[in-house]
Amino acid sequence: MPDFIYLASQSPRRRQLLEQLGVRHELLLPNVEGDESEDAEAIEVVLPGEAPTAYVERVTGLKLDAAVARRARRGLPDAPILCSDTTVALGRTIYGKPDDAPHAARMLAELAGHEHRVLTAVALQVGPKRLSALSISRVTFAAMTTAQIEAYVATGEPLGKAGAYGIQGRAAAYVEHLAGSYSGIMGLPMYETAQLLRAAGFAI
Repeated sequence: MPDFIYLASQSPRRRQLLEQLGVRHELLLPNVEGDESEDAEAIEVVLPGEAPTAYVERVTGLKLDAAVARRARRGLPDAPILCSDTTVALGRTIYGKPDDAPHAARMLAELAGHEHRVLTAVALQVGPKRLSALSISRVTFAAMTTAQIEAYVATGEPLGKAGAYGIQGRAAAYVEHLAGSYSGIMGLPMYETAQLLRAAGFAI
């Protein structure tokens, strides 16, 4: 069993959380020569009528498929590959990453004053075997004024984040209540990830 895993994620938060578990990892990212066929945006398109749970599990599986192919294509040493995806849902409406600042402001206006779910799927490829887990948390935002939303969006923090906010940043000032996994809301649920890694033979 190798003493490291590949992390197929650009997220610095997922790297930090994995380091917190004490797991040695190497990044396995696209965007090098030969990976032009990978289209992350196409993977993240929501299918008609798709439920949030089905969506986040499907996207995580597709991202892991791409990472497995990437490792083989590059001729890298065999090691477990970890992939994760997070989405925000209000009812059956899925909130991905905002396209721009106005889009982020619209998302936040809809989430403000309501409870929403944060779903994070995790998948680990170990040889031919795939292990997976799902973390679902509930977050209640306080009501926010237009000025508060605009001030938060102006920080740039909402861009690149599902639901247009980062729980570990300034948005925490508007979180009235949280039930579930704080690390899951950040992007990598520690408990579920540790379970998968233990199942793969890692001492956590």
